[in-house]
Amino acid sequence: MTTQALIIIDVQKAIDDPKWGRRGQAGAEAAIARLLGAWRERRLPVIHIRHDSTDPRSPYRPGGEGNAFKPEVEPQMGEPIIDKRTNNAFIGTDLMDVLDELQVRSLVVSGVLLENSVDATVRMAANLGFEVTIPEDAVASIDRKDRRGKSWSAEDVHALILAVLDGEYARISTSDAIIETLP
Repeated sequence: MTTQALIIIDVQKAIDDPKWGRRGQAGAEAAIARLLGAWRERRLPVIHIRHDSTDPRSPYRPGGEGNAFKPEVEPQMGEPIIDKRTNNAFIGTDLMDVLDELQVRSLVVSGVLLENSVDATVRMAANLGFEVTIPEDAVASIDRKDRRGKSWSAEDVHALILAVLDGEYARISTSDAIIETLP
């Protein structure tokens, strides 16, 4: 059986900043924490992605309080931390080297925001030949307004992005179903 790595994207204090507006999926961090606990219990690879924004006004900027990981997903000694500056965790980072070193070809990708960094990373991972699973309860979205001015709820954004990714880029599941299949 192929070892799956758990990737946790951008689950930092910055995601709670009011600048993002209303967020859906209030239980996402709890689901990520359950996944993280299951991975650690089984000594499976966990990779933390930290967004280091280059925008000095961003809550994700290095050195700011928002750059810190949320307590639920705080990395432990030995768990790789990949610092990224774009929405894609593969661009300008050593993520591919870490995955190669761990001999991982199957990923469970969780985090925020589904329609931003999670989406960009999942698409790239699939295009690089990784088998990708997204636990729908362990990713979160925010309310969005489209170019025509129509408002979309975080729940609708979440559902649409998952539908677009499903089958072509990833398999959609739940954190509990994924945990049940772990060795």
